Amino acid sequence: MPIEWNEKEEVFHLYNGKVSYFIQIVHGKYPAHLYWGRQVKTRQPSSILAFKGRAFSPTTEPEDPKFSLDTLPQEYPAYGNGDFRSPAYQLLSEDGSTITEFVYNSHEIFQGKRPLKGLPAAYVEDDSEADTLIITLVDSLLGVGLNLHYTIYSDLDVITRSASFENLGNREVELHKCLSMSVDFHQADWDWLHLHGTWSRERHIERQPLHHGLQTISSTRGASSHQHNPFVALLSKNANEESGDVYGVSLVYSGNFQAAIEVDPFQTTRLSIGINPFDFTWLLKPGETFQTPEAIMVYSSDGLGGMSRTYHKLLRTRVCRGVYRDKTRPILINNWEATYFDFNEKKLKEIAEAGNELGIELFVLDDGWFGHRDNDKSSLGDWVVYQKKLPNGLAGLADYIGKLGMKFGLWVEPEMVSPDSELYRRHPDWCLHVPGRRRTASRNQLVLDLSRKEVCNYLIDTLSKVFKSAAISYVKWDMNRNMTEIGSAALPPERQRETAHRYMLGLYRILEKLTERFPAILFESCSGGGGRFDPGMLYYMPQTWTSDDTDAVERLKIQYGTSLIYPAITMGAHVSDVPNHQVGRTTPLLMRCHVAMAANLGFELNIDKLSEGDKTLVAAQIQQYHQIKDLVCFGDQFRLLSPFAGMDTAWMYVSPKQERAVVFYYKTLAVPNPPFFRLKLRGLKREAMYKVNNGDKVFYGDELMQIGLTLPLIKKDYSSFLYRIEKVN
Repeated sequence: MPIEWNEKEEVFHLYNGKVSYFIQIVHGKYPAHLYWGRQVKTRQPSSILAFKGRAFSPTTEPEDPKFSLDTLPQEYPAYGNGDFRSPAYQLLSEDGSTITEFVYNSHEIFQGKRPLKGLPAAYVEDDSEADTLIITLVDSLLGVGLNLHYTIYSDLDVITRSASFENLGNREVELHKCLSMSVDFHQADWDWLHLHGTWSRERHIERQPLHHGLQTISSTRGASSHQHNPFVALLSKNANEESGDVYGVSLVYSGNFQAAIEVDPFQTTRLSIGINPFDFTWLLKPGETFQTPEAIMVYSSDGLGGMSRTYHKLLRTRVCRGVYRDKTRPILINNWEATYFDFNEKKLKEIAEAGNELGIELFVLDDGWFGHRDNDKSSLGDWVVYQKKLPNGLAGLADYIGKLGMKFGLWVEPEMVSPDSELYRRHPDWCLHVPGRRRTASRNQLVLDLSRKEVCNYLIDTLSKVFKSAAISYVKWDMNRNMTEIGSAALPPERQRETAHRYMLGLYRILEKLTERFPAILFESCSGGGGRFDPGMLYYMPQTWTSDDTDAVERLKIQYGTSLIYPAITMGAHVSDVPNHQVGRTTPLLMRCHVAMAANLGFELNIDKLSEGDKTLVAAQIQQYHQIKDLVCFGDQFRLLSPFAGMDTAWMYVSPKQERAVVFYYKTLAVPNPPFFRLKLRGLKREAMYKVNNGDKVFYGDELMQIGLTLPLIKKDYSSFLYRIEKVN
């Protein structure tokens, strides 16, 4: 088995031919981190650790004065009994103390991977795909057990981790902090990388050197957020796209999170991620268990590109689920930027007809179809058809769309409620709120309290009726505000700080039920675009609306940054009108198509108003996309030029057998009298021969990778080129 237990040295070794992870039980009590990285062999793994007595570092073992928890590289550290660094957890006991001492009790090693109750997580389809280690620690005074869960995949450089607390005693305890993983590295000469942003400017890359002390990213917004993605990476100083050591950690969770890196005076680096402890507690009664979300840990010796391709494969094949997991997605037309709230059935049919003529496969009806919704001031929560706009209902419109040969999709925003709605008038206590405090509105809406079972049941039943009412094959699930006044009328005072996490558990329950009932529907997650683009949502919905920003130039950075973790098949990308509605920029239609074709292609514009020339171009690009979309969706991605480094961007997708590839190149601003430029490709077979765009010339793979493609001289702004690479037999 790829998990070995050396009983003599009390060392666990997790390995799979690519990566090794060593844990030692020091003094028979304390799980210590020895090593994580490229697979190694060692005859004396316990000799990895070295100890020295340090001033002001107390020892818990009188017979070993060199030993201190303050300098021990730990697997799941506590605060209060010798380690002064940031802990992975904190418990409050009935006597008011937060001191704990969890020590090794037992372990279990088995083949396969068990699901996490109520939470999304990576999975296996066969037990042979992975092996799992559970280390059980116990605090005998508290009567609480702590289980550290580790799974290593056989064919991927991936280890997943989580923790669960079980109250084995007869007294209540309160969790104040419970991260999903923590690991102590024996060095500090790293850079750290994360993805930051805001609405319409999500997942921009930021890389900085580590410094002594604590560095964190987090969300307190009730969602993983536009501002920070639940991901962070440590990079060796020489790491780039192609080479160098990279350690990535990503959280399978859609709510408040924290990722932290701490460097101590002895050049140890502590990396951790999990539920944000700010404004969080959880009351654990006797017999109850609390399970943390799962962290996905990826090691790459092949730089950021290697890390990304590992994340892409795992997320695409062992986090995403359902019938669409292994299918390319239909090309869609969404009416939102074409009409906003101002539409009727006739206008929608005109858009669908025009799209159908160009080869578009799916028509999506966006916001404004329900209640009395003529703007964003009313009706969220009232999921009944607005007869004034749709006199024949959803079924009538869907039937018409179906007769065109297209599929029909629908926008919903179920987690919200408008103060001006029948639902709110009936149940004003069903929203998140604190009695006596104002209810802060955003976009004229409040957030429903999904910590309440009756609210979840209402949404499951109501949405089931909507989804059964017509031939709906796609649902865009939106969430257009973050949480304020996070409190629940259904929870007692001692459980109020559980509300945000209970909300996520409620949301996951709703999504589990609906995706089970409607397996043929393709669900797309959205939160004002990319405000909840995380592995937790991908577990239920295999793609996410990447950003509300549809400007082609801005999308280069957004899609490039997103691709660090998430594969192209999980990204929704639309061609929209110009001047762009977010930034006012005018870009050529061809570039807009080429940017959107590097993900799941869609359109969001007055397609029936296009000129004949533009319609011809769109139809041609749709045909082109059909020829390459399997590469974009299932190929290995290689990022060639970064939009964060200059005015050129390029990436490519290569088939698993390296027989085909597609290359996208974008130039934002032209320069006078430019030099010739060669674009060096990656991921091809060196000795194989390839044609480019079915031309007469034949190139060796190493020629294309070492010498590159000579690009044409460009004399205009916002230019793009697409190259199809085919292996010659």
